[in-house]
Amino acid sequence: MLDVCLLGSGGMMPLPHRWLTSLMTRYNGSNLLIDCGEGTQIAIKEKGWLFKPIDVICFTHYHADHISGLPGLLLTMGNADRTEPLTLIGPKGLERVVSALRMIAPELPFRIKYIELKEPKEQVEINGYHITAFRVNHNVVCYGYTIEIHRAGKFLVEKAKEKEIPIRCWSILQKGEAVEVDGITYTPEMVLGSSRKGIKLTYCTDTRPTASLQEHAKGSDLLICEGMYGEPGKEGKAKEYKHMTFKEAAAIARNAEVEELWLTHYSPSLVYPEEYMASVTDIFPNAYPGKDKKSKELQFKED
Repeated sequence: MLDVCLLGSGGMMPLPHRWLTSLMTRYNGSNLLIDCGEGTQIAIKEKGWLFKPIDVICFTHYHADHISGLPGLLLTMGNADRTEPLTLIGPKGLERVVSALRMIAPELPFRIKYIELKEPKEQVEINGYHITAFRVNHNVVCYGYTIEIHRAGKFLVEKAKEKEIPIRCWSILQKGEAVEVDGITYTPEMVLGSSRKGIKLTYCTDTRPTASLQEHAKGSDLLICEGMYGEPGKEGKAKEYKHMTFKEAAAIARNAEVEELWLTHYSPSLVYPEEYMASVTDIFPNAYPGKDKKSKELQFKED
């Protein structure tokens, strides 16, 4: 199971009831953030989730509405007696940008690891998360992220018995790890069936529609996608500032055959996004307006 919470759904500036961009996921005791806009800490507190288990923070790009909440969050994590390393992932220049922000958070009791993205597509495996970062089309270098939880095949008891594999090895093999007993090596392939469908979440803001977004969102259980403009007549503005309209996001969701779409990263002028959802659901019926602290548990599908 993957817990997903859209902590903030605003773009450019926070509003009284809308924090800036941030997404948080929880899986197997590890928490991951994508972006950390102003108000992220407050949204986490309001949601009732914790700062200390955050192990990974991914950044789409370095505009202030996506990273300005980081220094305060780092200080809070430090004040919670965190000592475990924190991994940050983002476009090239990440360490330089974070070092500048840390002028106001210089002393931390934990180490920061940096993974800087340089290629159009890069993959990172960490804490059970299989992360794919893919470049999109904004007015600065910007990435979208696909988060996948892979799922091994079923453990085949009869095969394990047939091969006379000791029972004490079964749980290790079931986790996908090889084990050696009395000079004999047993591998997961000996006792696991074909891989089963896992969980797939795609998150993307600040972009025009791109082939890379549609490709990497393909078959996602949930696509959280920017819809900067919902009102009619904003198509020109979306093109000028490299953002998307509600309808463009809906077309991406339809073409990528995702299960569900949440819109996010609204323009400050878009106070009531739900008023413009009819034009979205005409294109992709299973679409919803994102809002702060909107949550969902993504479950493994039954075989």
